[in-house]
Order: sequence, then structure tokens, then C-alpha cells
Amino acid sequence: MQKKTGNLKLFNGIIAAVAILFGILTIKSGGQVLFGDDSNRIAAGNYVPFVLWFNFLAGFIYVVAGLGILLCKSWSMWLALLIALTTLSVFATLGVHILTGGAYEPRTVAAMTLRSTAWVAISVFLFRNMEKGANHVA
Repeated sequence: MQKKTGNLKLFNGIIAAVAILFGILTIKSGGQVLFGDDSNRIAAGNYVPFVLWFNFLAGFIYVVAGLGILLCKSWSMWLALLIALTTLSVFATLGVHILTGGAYEPRTVAAMTLRSTAWVAISVFLFRNMEKGANHVA
């Protein structure tokens, strides 16, 4: 039982680090396009503004969720679920945008696939490993 608890804490630490790093990188890349010079916007190609803004703002929430996971706070699993659901919603809206002829970058679809998969997986992990009635996960 001790080994299982140790492994869960290790996985929590890894997931927290991934969430925080993912958030920082998301803020940096989104911020460069939103607030950088024209060369950043040109390099981004046919970016979709609502997806860009969502991802930029979500980056801050990724960091908060990562910190919650690191501190083993039960609210972090709910926040991870919220991130997963809103990301899937924005991804679906992107799909509608594409299907109705909107311009987009294929790398945006790849990035949204990665984000959706990551946050669904994080949510599943956190919910499966939550201690019943405890104030923390894993």
C-alpha cells in the first residue's frame, strides 16, 4: 500500500509539472501572437482569434490547476474537468468554424487535439485517484 501511495504522489507531481509547464508555454506562445509584433502574427498564419484568446487565457488556469494538483487540493480535479470540458467545447466550435469554410491552421487542430487529450487524461487520473472524503487527490 505504501508503494501505491508513493507512486500516486509521484504521478501527481509529474502531472502538476506538466500542467504548469503547459500553461506557461501556452501563455508565452499566445501572448506573442496577441501582443507581439506583426512578425509573430504573420508567423501564426491563419490563426482563429477565438481559439487563440481561449488558449491564452486558459494558460493561466492551467498554471492554477497545476499548483492545485501539486498541493493535492481536491478542487484541482474539478478545475481540470472544467478545463477539459471547455477545451472540448472550443474544439467543437473550431470544427464548426472549419466546416463552414473558416480559415484555420492545421497545427491549430493538432494543438487542440493535444490539449483536449491532455486535460481529459488529467481529469480521469485525478477522479480515479481521489481519496473519498479527503481534502486532496492521490
